[in-house]
Amino acid sequence: MHRQGPGPVYAAEDLAGRLCPWCIADGTAAERFDAHFTAGTCLGDDVPLAVLATVDRRTPGFSAWQEPQWFFHCGDGTAFLGPAGTVELTAHPEALDMLRREAVSRGWPADQVEHFLGSPDEDGEATAYLFRCRICAAHLAYTDFV
Repeated sequence: MHRQGPGPVYAAEDLAGRLCPWCIADGTAAERFDAHFTAGTCLGDDVPLAVLATVDRRTPGFSAWQEPQWFFHCGDGTAFLGPAGTVELTAHPEALDMLRREAVSRGWPADQVEHFLGSPDEDGEATAYLFRCRICAAHLAYTDFV
């Protein structure tokens, strides 16, 4: 086997550095080691079990400050674009609005919300995670701090 791509591996055996992205994508790693790659919270509605299984067992995951979450949109798994800071989020206003709505729904005052939305850094402690719907191309984001 080859080196594993980015992200955690959830399996009984320590597989760090032993898997390649191709073995993850074709399901070989999941089948051989009963491994999961995106264990965490799933965000979205009406997702077929087969889609959930594909994301969990055939999609390289990512590390986050807290438990990673994966978006589903239009009944399918989204593409993870990577950690995002304010600069990256500004290029995707719908993702930025999603973070704003989440903070407001938690009762944050408007000035605190806007201050927070200016603070994410793709390499910092306040990091957002950016996704794109593979069907409609909508951009979605979440952050560990909201």
